[in-house]
Formats: sequence, C-alpha cells, structure tokens
Amino acid sequence: MSAANVTASHHCKSDWRSHGAKVDHYLRPMRVVSLVPSWTEFLHDLDSHVVGQTKFCVRPRSAFRSVDRIGGTKTIDVEKILALQPDLVVANKEENDREQVQELMARCPAHCEVVVTDVQSLDSVWRAMHQLGTSLEKRKETNQMVTQIQERWGEAKPLVGKAGYAVWSKPWMAAGTDTFIHHVMQHWGIDNALVGTSRYPSLAEESSRGVPHAPLWLLPSEPFPFQQKHLAALQEDHPLAAFRLVDGEAFSWYGSRMLHVAGHLQEVAKWVSECSPAS
Repeated sequence: MSAANVTASHHCKSDWRSHGAKVDHYLRPMRVVSLVPSWTEFLHDLDSHVVGQTKFCVRPRSAFRSVDRIGGTKTIDVEKILALQPDLVVANKEENDREQVQELMARCPAHCEVVVTDVQSLDSVWRAMHQLGTSLEKRKETNQMVTQIQERWGEAKPLVGKAGYAVWSKPWMAAGTDTFIHHVMQHWGIDNALVGTSRYPSLAEESSRGVPHAPLWLLPSEPFPFQQKHLAALQEDHPLAAFRLVDGEAFSWYGSRMLHVAGHLQEVAKWVSECSPAS
C-alpha cells in the first residue's frame, strides 16, 4: 500500500507539472520568425512577438538591430530557427528557397505553423494579410490595416505611359508579368513595357542591348542598388531613353509598407506621363 501511494503521488506530481508546462506554453506570447522583409515590418506593426528575422529585414530599424538574425532570405539557418522555438514561421514562395522551407516544415514541432505566402497581385496581398492576421489572432488589427491601404491606394488609375522596371544590371533584367511589381505599376497607371514576357526576363548581358526594350526605365534601390552614378552612365549611353531612380520598396514590398508609399508611386506615374512620347 505504501509503495502504491508513492507511485500515485509521483504520477500526480508529474501530471501537475505537465499541465503547468502546457498552460505556460499556451499563455506565453506567440513566438514568430519571419523569413520575408515585407512581412517582418507588417508583423512588428501588428505588435507581434518577433524573435527571429533575416539580415535583410531592415524595417523597423529598432528591430533590425535587436532581433536575432536567422540568415538571408535564400540562406536561412534552420537550426537557429528551431532553437528559437517559434510558434509561427512566415515565408514566401518567391522570396525563400523551397527546399529550405520544406526542411523547416518537416522539422518544426507540431504546434508550430509555417505559413508560405504567394504574393503576385494586389488581391493576393489582401488574402495573405488576412491569412497572417488569422494565424496571429489579430484579425481586427489586420482588417483595419487592409482597409487603410485600400483607401490610400484607391481605384486603379488610367494608364499614362509605358516603362520598363529594371531588377538587375548585368545581365540586364526586368520585371515581367505575373509579378507584384507589374501589378503595382499597372495600378498606378504605368504600363509595363515587358508585358508578355517571363516573370523576370533577362534581356541582355549588357545594358546596351537591354535598354532598347523600353522607352523609359525605372531604376529601383533593390534588389540591385541602382544609384545616381548608374543613372548618369545609362543616360549618357542611351540619350534617346529616359531613366528615373525609384524606391524599390514602394514597388516590391507588400503589407504595411504600402501605407507609406502612395505619394512616391504617384510622383513616379507623373514622371512617366511627362516623359512618355506623344501618341
């Protein structure tokens, strides 16, 4: 009887500890790891508990310096992510490496959700934001943000001119159709000169043969960091074309960054209109 009592007491204590651990796990803030710079800013703006993000997640600046970095978007550190014990991992079909994300999904514990977003249009942005808002249990805050963005962006604008959007210098690459960049351009009235091509066509090894594909070119700050020196050199080599530096985040970041870029996109559309050849 004595031995039985000891055994019963031991099991009772173990059950209590197990229950307590489960309660503590349930009550702790949801631990989130982001593999996507755009979503990282969105997560922080929703006041999520982000415990890991990539080295390219530069917004907000305070988090860039304080949150653990888990590699690059194409070179995530799976071991480090697992060590952070996340409850939610946010990835993207285009931004991240498929095999790395699949490994992460296979090795994450059952309680951890890995959400792989696929953003190619404005409608897909709203769907992805609502999906993440549900996973974060922040539906109300997400709904409010989506509404704010939609009001700030308004309805699609009439096309005012045609331009190419460069994404790389050597080789000369551009944003084609079925890209978020394309849909942002179209929404703000900028006709994409590379319609009908692949998603990111490589037009030529050198700009001398790539630039003639479009009368105007937008030169973004990312992924290739076009700067004033690049613009000046291109303008000198191609006097019949026109070039403008643009904020790459404005055209390629989704989520809460979209709240801050409407003015810039409107200015770029105005430049395209003014520089386009008279029809």
